[in-house]
Amino acid sequence: MDARDVIKIGMSAERTLVVPPERTVGHFVSYMPMVYATPMLILEMEMASGDAIHQYLAPGWVTVGTEVDIRHIAATPVGATVRTSAKVIAVERRVIRFEVEAFDERRKIGEGRHARGLVNVAAFKERFGVP
Repeated sequence: MDARDVIKIGMSAERTLVVPPERTVGHFVSYMPMVYATPMLILEMEMASGDAIHQYLAPGWVTVGTEVDIRHIAATPVGATVRTSAKVIAVERRVIRFEVEAFDERRKIGEGRHARGLVNVAAFKERFGVP
């Protein structure tokens, strides 16, 4: 599959999340504050990126994250609503590149770039011997 045949620059998606205690840095590291954890922010950015293009992929194909270049620029407490967006900015044969952003109710909390690679699920499973 060649991503250039189906994925177009400008495709986008948004996700919304109310920050639960389980997504805070304090949940993972007991002495840290209960604010939205950077890895969880990146997870939402990756998921928004996948959401933007998943429906256009051929059956049996998915994308996986391959690169992240993210700045987490503001803390967000438990209970705050976070809106994450992803927009396709470049399409190569097997790689799709995104601009990603995240906002809480008050300000921008994260921004950066993310890339996803095309993977044929059957070939992947065979290569790694996973069911």
